[in-house]
Amino acid sequence: MRARGIDHIVHAVEDLEAAREAYSRLGFTLTPYAEHPWGTRNFLVQLDSAFLEVLEVVDPSKMEEADIDAFSFGAFNRDFLARGEGMSMLVLDSDDPDADRAGFRLAGLATYAPFSFERIAGQPDGSEARVAFDLTFTTDPALPDAGFFTCRNRYPENFWKAAYQRHANGACGIGGAILVMPRPADLQEFVEGFTGIRELKVTSFGIGCHTARGTFDVITPEGFTALYGEAYPLHEMVTPRFAAVRLTVDDPAAFADAARVSGSAVSFGGERAIIPASELHGMALIAERRA
Repeated sequence: MRARGIDHIVHAVEDLEAAREAYSRLGFTLTPYAEHPWGTRNFLVQLDSAFLEVLEVVDPSKMEEADIDAFSFGAFNRDFLARGEGMSMLVLDSDDPDADRAGFRLAGLATYAPFSFERIAGQPDGSEARVAFDLTFTTDPALPDAGFFTCRNRYPENFWKAAYQRHANGACGIGGAILVMPRPADLQEFVEGFTGIRELKVTSFGIGCHTARGTFDVITPEGFTALYGEAYPLHEMVTPRFAAVRLTVDDPAAFADAARVSGSAVSFGGERAIIPASELHGMALIAERRA
């Protein structure tokens, strides 16, 4: 099985305009809005070979419900938002959806029918181009509020644009995603099967996986608090959730200073700037210096 890397993060929000203002205030360059035929719309934060997809539900009537054979991206994020905003899904890259599905099945993970779609993407010069994606979903019954899939980008030349990847705050890439749950070891087989990586790092806080691009960490609430303080309202968690995204930046201190000047709440210490989840629609952002 091929080892996969982080392709993107889905950040589900109630108000896309308010989220756009928050991201813009923090110094991110944003793509134009785009709409999906199943009733959601988004904008993106493109980074180095990975991106943040900031998503809202606009028309639930267009969504198909999930069943045993078919996963519903729209319905999942609709149901997720009914329990609060935040990071809803972790997405890894793909060059072969059929192989991904076979690998998931071999690892004992849930598999669903193939899903592909196309849309028109606005370009930096104001023109439009076609983009298309093949999504391969999997789930774990212990994680009703954490979604997972791989994504093959069929027209990368139309998708990735240097003008969208330059950010005033010095953001460079996605360093990782952090899922919080009481017993991280229970998820070891799922993490191995989803990422294609068998050698996980085990600590007193939980388990960690160095993917081909970024880390996927599953840690306890106590571990999260020890590492990141009050960055996420853990007392509000009912089910395991993604609490934070690790972001790589040119200079964490400069990132923190820019956030303060913009009026955003931020803490800084140990070469790490933290934007709390209360500031960014339910998802904490941890900015660390890129290697």
